[in-house]
Amino acid sequence: QVQLVESGGGLVQAGGSLRLSCAASGGTFSSYTMGWFRQAPGKEREFVSAITWFGGKTHYADSVKGRFTISRDNAKNTVYLQMNSLKPEDTAVYYCAGRWTNSIATSRSEYGYWGQGTQVTVSS
Repeated sequence: QVQLVESGGGLVQAGGSLRLSCAASGGTFSSYTMGWFRQAPGKEREFVSAITWFGGKTHYADSVKGRFTISRDNAKNTVYLQMNSLKPEDTAVYYCAGRWTNSIATSRSEYGYWGQGTQVTVSS
């Protein structure tokens, strides 16, 4: 049973930073692509960033490019999302997702494993 557990969310002022973590367990993650999505109230869940497990190829949504950085620690089966220069529009529940293939995907339907989400609130 694959499990993804996010942590690191919280309340921060605009311009501040947070680092989200996603710990994976219950599976072999050598071929997993990991992604971050977010969902604001009343909006669809949207792609934020993804990273392949081999090679560390990354991809970002235009709205976060240059501000967010995704990384991974394979030894710890953990993926991180460093979020800098946060804006009020970044406020959302952030979800970690896993995909059983070593290629980038931006559609939520292509991810089969999901965490429970962690709330990020950015005040103006």
